Amino acid sequence: MSKIQVQSQPLPRFSIWEKIKSERRLVSFSLEITARCNNDCRHCYINLSADDRRAKRRELTIEEISRIADEAVSLGALWCLLTGGEPLLREDFSEIYLLLKKKGLLVSVFTNACLIQERHIELFKKYPPRDIEVSVYGVTPKTYEAVTRKKESFRVFQSGLGRLLESGVKVRFKAMAMRSNAHELPKIAEFCRARTKDYFRFDPLLHLRFDGSKKRNMEIWAERLTAAEIVELELADAERFESLQKACKELIQPDWAGESNSRLLRCGAGSGDCAIGYDGTFRLCPSLRHPECVYDLRKGSLAEAYLHFVPGVRDQKSDSREFLDKCGKCPLINLCLWCPAHGYLENGKLDMPSDYFCEVAHARAKALRGLEKRI
Repeated sequence: MSKIQVQSQPLPRFSIWEKIKSERRLVSFSLEITARCNNDCRHCYINLSADDRRAKRRELTIEEISRIADEAVSLGALWCLLTGGEPLLREDFSEIYLLLKKKGLLVSVFTNACLIQERHIELFKKYPPRDIEVSVYGVTPKTYEAVTRKKESFRVFQSGLGRLLESGVKVRFKAMAMRSNAHELPKIAEFCRARTKDYFRFDPLLHLRFDGSKKRNMEIWAERLTAAEIVELELADAERFESLQKACKELIQPDWAGESNSRLLRCGAGSGDCAIGYDGTFRLCPSLRHPECVYDLRKGSLAEAYLHFVPGVRDQKSDSREFLDKCGKCPLINLCLWCPAHGYLENGKLDMPSDYFCEVAHARAKALRGLEKRI
C-alpha cells in the first residue's frame, strides 16, 4: 500500500484567493466536542463514561474550537454538525453552540435527548438549529434500556424528547438496528415517523470501536444482525423498500466488474467536508482513524490539513492482490459499507476486505435483482 507523503516543514499560509483557485472549498464539518456519554450503549463505537477524567482533559477548549471554526469559515464552511459522545454533556455546550452560530454557521446537533433541559429549549428557540437528530433505541423501557444499559434512561429520554417536540424545533430521528431492538424496529419506525415532518433513518451496520477495545468489539459483534436479517428488515420497511426499488440501477454497477481499481478511497470523504475529533484530530470522515490518515490540529492549521494533507490521503493506492481481486473490481460498492476506514477497524489494514460487509452487500444485491425483475 502506498504511503502518505507528509511534509516535515511547516506549510505556508494561504491567501483567500489561493484557496479559491485551489477549488478545494470546505462546505461542512462535523465536530465531536466529547467522546463521553451519559449512556453506555452496547453497540457504540466511541462512547466513554460520563466521568472519564482523561477524556475530559483531552477535549478541545472553547478557545481551540473558536480558532478551528474561524479557519473553517475562512475555507468556505457553511454548516457544522455538533456530535459526540453526547454533546450536551459539555458544561459549556451552550457557549460552543452560540459561538458557532455567531460565526454565521448553520448548526445541527446529534443527541440522545436524555439531557435536554428547559435551558436548551430556550437556546434552540432563540437561536434555531438547522436540525436536531435524535437517536431512538427502543420505544419500551425494556428494549431501550437493554441497549443503553442505564436504568431510567427511557424515562429521561421521553422527557427530553417531549421538550424538543413541544418547542417546535426541527427534529429528525435515527435508529441503529441490532440484536437487542430488531424485534421492535417496526414500532420504532412508526414512533419516529409520527413525530417528524422530516425523515427517519435506520442503520443496520454497526461500526467496531475506535479505541480497538476487544471486550467492546465482542459486544458489537454479538449485536450485529446477519445479512439475511438485514435484508429482511430493509424490505419490510415500506419507505426503504420504495427507495431501493427506485435506486436499483444506481446501486449495482456492472461496468465496475472489469479492470481492477487500485484506489482506496472512492467515496467523497475530504471533498467538501471533514471531521474533527474531540481531541483535535482532523479526519477526512468520522470513521477514518488510521494513524496515517489523521492530522493533529493542535500542531497545525485546518487549512494545512484540508488543502495539503487530505490529497495525500485520497491518493493512496493498494497493491494487495486480495484487495485488487475482490473490492477493487466489485460492482456492489454502493451496496457495501466497506471502505478503507472500516477495513482498518475490522482487520487493522486499510486495504483489507471484510467478509461480513461482503455478505451483506451480496444479500442486498440478490434482493435488489429480485425487485428489478418485478418492475
